[in-house]
Amino acid sequence: MEQLIFEKSRKGRVGYSLPELDVDAYDINTKIPDKFIRKNDAELPEISENEIARHFLRLAHLNYNIDLGFYPLGSCTMKYNPKINEVTSSLSGFTELHPHSTDEMSQGALQVMFELGEALKEITGLHGVSLQPAAGSHGELTSILAFRAYHHARKDFKRTKILIPNAAHGTNPASAAIAGFEIVELKSNDAGRVDLDDLKSKLGDDIAGFMLTNPNTVGIFEKEILAITEMVRSCGGLTYMDGANLNALLGIARPGDMGFDCVHINLHKTFSTPHGGGGPGSGPICVSERLIPYLPVPHIEKVDDKFIMNFDKPESIGKVLAFWGNFGMLTRAYTYIRMHGAKGLREISENAIINSNYIRALIKDNYLLPYSEYGMHEFVISADYQKELGVSAKDIAKRLLDYGVHAPTIYFPLIVHECMLIEPTETETVETLENFADIMNKIAEEARTNPELVTGAPRNTPIRRVDDALAARKLNIRYKAN
Repeated sequence: MEQLIFEKSRKGRVGYSLPELDVDAYDINTKIPDKFIRKNDAELPEISENEIARHFLRLAHLNYNIDLGFYPLGSCTMKYNPKINEVTSSLSGFTELHPHSTDEMSQGALQVMFELGEALKEITGLHGVSLQPAAGSHGELTSILAFRAYHHARKDFKRTKILIPNAAHGTNPASAAIAGFEIVELKSNDAGRVDLDDLKSKLGDDIAGFMLTNPNTVGIFEKEILAITEMVRSCGGLTYMDGANLNALLGIARPGDMGFDCVHINLHKTFSTPHGGGGPGSGPICVSERLIPYLPVPHIEKVDDKFIMNFDKPESIGKVLAFWGNFGMLTRAYTYIRMHGAKGLREISENAIINSNYIRALIKDNYLLPYSEYGMHEFVISADYQKELGVSAKDIAKRLLDYGVHAPTIYFPLIVHECMLIEPTETETVETLENFADIMNKIAEEARTNPELVTGAPRNTPIRRVDDALAARKLNIRYKAN
């Protein structure tokens, strides 16, 4: 059992070396407000330096990460992060640049941001860009705020509804609601796509916009996309594409060519910047010409041979983030794009699609496929076969941990019963894919022959199965000594 660092504490042990205090205690007590001065000693563990190092190194090794192994998380696109990204983002000219530096002092950083924006515009087929949003959900909110500004600028205040398919990412309706809109849910048809009849029945002059993920959340391309965006535009609505699955489209198809007015881009998914554990993220948006006036300020522009930050945009929705965006993520994404070039970006998506369908083919005989059509960069299976034997998707996910593999996304999207959403990305080798498929098939066999082995998993992790829901609702991480 791994001890807490407080439990390792032994009185008198020291893990630091500090110079003697050379400030008079009287000065401290008179110059620092009393409310900021601790009355008692801090209850910190007393432990030697080498034990501190060993303790945290052991904990680090227990933490699963993309450098350690395979992450088949559907929708999250957990691809390997090339270490060259860390080299460029760590250049002193970037890390030591003060955020209040003038344009003249920030030309290198502004050039990187400008050129990244131009690349994202080309990749998406759209005309305007903002790098400010700090996450995909933040990009969603920024986009819908731009939608609202567009309609209000036309005195069109009756547009109060946003159309969202029932397979959408949960942040889509949340972002639209935060922006003040009413959510209208659209049905999916038997093929996993938007039900066009349901869409037609809900169009009207009160529709502000439509939010769609394409490929959608079950990994299938919306082949009627041109008809869908035209239908929404014909009633005066704007069209938004959730770019979480852009990893399937690079160099193959562009949101702008599909008729979208706006798309957010998860740099931390598609362009290999780190993510997980709540951050860091980056969710730039690209927009059509009619939404450019409403983008956050400042716009980064090139005037003659200089780069400037233009704040003179009277119709802008304003700033959505302090300073200019999550700059460290921007430099990483810029590196990734420049390193691959147009040809390499297309190969990323082609390989992601091939890898996904390869795993699908290897496990299809042991799991229910709710949709017969081949998907793109990710695909959905159902554990309904196993559920009949008393084994759930959650049980399978926990059993995967015993084999040293991270579980895929489970129970999302909600439209598939006992859902497992699998995305291998393009960065995994054929051996890794085959190993994962072998494990999935082995667990299916265990469910048939020894279901208790699966329902009792995990068995060889430091902590056995916990009540996830209770832990989330009643989180208590404060240490109290016995």
